[in-house]
Amino acid sequence: MSATESEDRLNQWITLSDGRTLGFAEYGDLSGRAVLFFPGTPSGRLFHHPDESIALSLGARIITIDRPGFGLSDFQPGRSLLDWPADVVQLVDALGIHRFSVVGISGGGPYVAACVFEIPQRLATACIVSGVGPLDWPGATAGLPRARRLGAALATHTPRLVRPFLWLASNPHRNAERFFDQISAQSAPVDREILARPEVREMLIENWVESNRRGLRGYAQEAVIFCRPWGFRLGDLTMQVQLWQGTADAVTPSNIVRRVKQAIPDCHARFLPDEGHFLLFDHWAEILAATDY
Repeated sequence: MSATESEDRLNQWITLSDGRTLGFAEYGDLSGRAVLFFPGTPSGRLFHHPDESIALSLGARIITIDRPGFGLSDFQPGRSLLDWPADVVQLVDALGIHRFSVVGISGGGPYVAACVFEIPQRLATACIVSGVGPLDWPGATAGLPRARRLGAALATHTPRLVRPFLWLASNPHRNAERFFDQISAQSAPVDREILARPEVREMLIENWVESNRRGLRGYAQEAVIFCRPWGFRLGDLTMQVQLWQGTADAVTPSNIVRRVKQAIPDCHARFLPDEGHFLLFDHWAEILAATDY
C-alpha cells in the first residue's frame, strides 16, 4: 500500500442527508466483515490498535468514525445519544454494508448501546470495552476521579460551564501531550505501562490532536450527553451485548459496569482481574474474534 492510499483510508467522509459531513477511517481487511468502532471521548477516527496485522489476520474491516464535532465530522447542535444510529445507518448504506458489528471503548460504549436499542436488525454483534455507564444513575459518579466528578456535576447542573472547565482542566486541543500525561497520571499502574509504549503514546497523541482540531465544542457536548438520560433503558435492549472490563480500571470503575451488566437482559460480561481501562491494547485479538459472524 502506498503512502497516499494509506492516507486516503484515514481521511474519508460522506455527506449526510442534513448536509453535515461525517468523517471516518478504515483499518484492517478492506474486503472483510465490517466492524464499526466507536472510540472514547475525546477521540476520533485515528484511534486504532497499532498492530494492524491483528485485524488483517481475523478478516476484520475496522471502520472508525468521528462523532459530530470531532475530526472531520461537523458539529450537530442539540444532538442526543439516539441521533447517532441514524448517522451510522447512512454511513453503512453509503458503503454498501447491510450487516455489521459495533465495538465501543470508554465513551464509545453508550453509542454501542444506542445502536443496539435503535437498529438491532442491522447488527451482528455488539461489544462494549471499558464503557461509560449512565451517569444520571444515583451514585454513578462516586468512584470517578475528582476532576471527572466535577466535570459531571457541571454537565448536569450548569452545562454552559463545561467547555470553559475543559479548556482549563483537560484540554487536548491546546496541548495534546499534556493531556496524555494527565490521562496517564489518573490511570492505574497497569494502564500506565500500556500508555508508556511508544507506539500507543504516538497514536493517542496524534488522535487527540486531530479529533479536537475544531476546538472543544464536541468534547463538551459529549460530556453533557453522558450526564443526561440516554433516552432509553438498558433493560429494553433486545440482543446480546458483550462487556469487557478490567477490575483495576480507574477511569470507568467496575461497580458501574456491574450495574450495567445487571440492567441488560442478555449480557455476556468478562471482568478481567488486574486489567485496566486500556485493556483493549492487550486483548484486541480476543475482542475482534468475539465479533465474528
